[in-house]
Amino acid sequence: MRGWIVGAGYQIYSRCDQFVVTHYKGSKWAAAPAAHVFYCHLDGSFHPERRCCSQQNDRSITTKPVIEFLRSRRVLIKGALRPACISFENGRIVAIDDYASAPAGTHVMDAGEYCVLPGLVDSHVHVNDPGREHWEGFRAATAAAAAGGCTCIVDMPLNSIPATTTVSALERKREAARNRCLVDYAFWGGVVPGNTDDLMPLAQSGVRGFKCFLADSGVPEFARVSEADLHSAMPVIAETGLPLLVHAELPEPLMAAQMRLQSTRPDWTLHAAHLEARPPEAEIEAVDLMIRLCRKYRCRVHIVHVSAAETLPLLKQARLEGLSLTAETCPHYLYFAAENVPPRATHFKCAPPIRDATNRELLWNALAAGVLDLIATDHSPCPPDLKQLDTGDFNTAWGGIASLSIALPAIWTAARDRGFTLEDIARWMCANPAHLAGLQKQKGQIAAGHDADFVIFDPDARFEVTPNRLHFRHPLSPYLGEKLFGEVLQVFLRGRCIYADAQFAGERLGMELCTVNQWSQG
Repeated sequence: MRGWIVGAGYQIYSRCDQFVVTHYKGSKWAAAPAAHVFYCHLDGSFHPERRCCSQQNDRSITTKPVIEFLRSRRVLIKGALRPACISFENGRIVAIDDYASAPAGTHVMDAGEYCVLPGLVDSHVHVNDPGREHWEGFRAATAAAAAGGCTCIVDMPLNSIPATTTVSALERKREAARNRCLVDYAFWGGVVPGNTDDLMPLAQSGVRGFKCFLADSGVPEFARVSEADLHSAMPVIAETGLPLLVHAELPEPLMAAQMRLQSTRPDWTLHAAHLEARPPEAEIEAVDLMIRLCRKYRCRVHIVHVSAAETLPLLKQARLEGLSLTAETCPHYLYFAAENVPPRATHFKCAPPIRDATNRELLWNALAAGVLDLIATDHSPCPPDLKQLDTGDFNTAWGGIASLSIALPAIWTAARDRGFTLEDIARWMCANPAHLAGLQKQKGQIAAGHDADFVIFDPDARFEVTPNRLHFRHPLSPYLGEKLFGEVLQVFLRGRCIYADAQFAGERLGMELCTVNQWSQG
């Protein structure tokens, strides 16, 4: 039986499985199955009452007044885990004090020895809504995010229809998200050929930055940009002060690889053929181009989903030069290795591809050295038929990996084996993504003035990834069957519990993080 830590002021609708409710005085009440409701009164006491569960979704929880104090023996503050008590009001953290600092008689949620982490920020998510909500959608994506400890996502401008390349498309995106999100959200705008005149209006309308593809994106409504397009767009983006996120593969090395493969007639049921079709040279040449353009236009550049370790010396040199260039990698590049991908396992396909174990370790080293700044999921789901599961054809399958709900345990499992800590993970998956999206004063750390976004995390729990743990629309992922360390027990968004033990808040509390004219603040 798991202890479910719940703050005063909450009412919990239980499912058929039992749980334990704890309040600050340390007493516990075992919940009865199914139809019992436990009211957590403001005096800290709990009273079970019989209530018909048919009035509520049996997978939902509803929240009443916010708790005022949260404490644990292990709270992640300023890069270190230590005993602390956090006070917050109206969704914002007021102060962080000693563990025993809460005044007598106040309402305290005690997480005991569980870790309290900042809410994760995932700066690379494809929600695909509107237009392709049958691929994912805001309801499913933000539920998966909440289950994974993520309290804010930044949605990519594709694969929705229309792509977020104009203000009118941005407004349609906002309408699709409104009142459907469990976590907070923001939007990247898109750079495509011919939309330079749309970039400043998008910035003024509240996008957090821009995204472009140097190679084919896979969808017709988001065309790749040429170097000439970038010469037109980057001075405008530099003026906004917002970052340009770049899918960094150039098409010429990709086309050359395809031509070589055509002459050898590869077995496309093997991941090795896909790997050969996306050679490191495509990433190397693209990163080199973006460094030169970053230097020329003094535009903030962020390289997304770095896969090839051969790009790391270029990124390191750009950093030493003082260029405003950052980079990310993804959980699948850090967890899997190409040589272990089974035949016909097209759910492993992504672009750039998963590379070998030696390459993987170099990516970990780059994170440790600060050459890579952050980890983002690049959550890119699709309907199962697009993965060509029946044929196992890596050539024609959609490239994208879904992992939004399990990225934290996957990274923690791989990180702890290499001597990294939760402090490292919070830097890579909370603070640095928040900074990329201009949210560093609101998200990404437990600090006074920040949103009261918390993850109650058990780093020692171990579980097997099963479809019911994924929560995104189509439960297809290469992580299925993996045994991972670290379980997200509860998640709080601005002081309100939105997820607890595989149950979600019935109220959709997520809101857009957008300040008009934020771009002018640099």
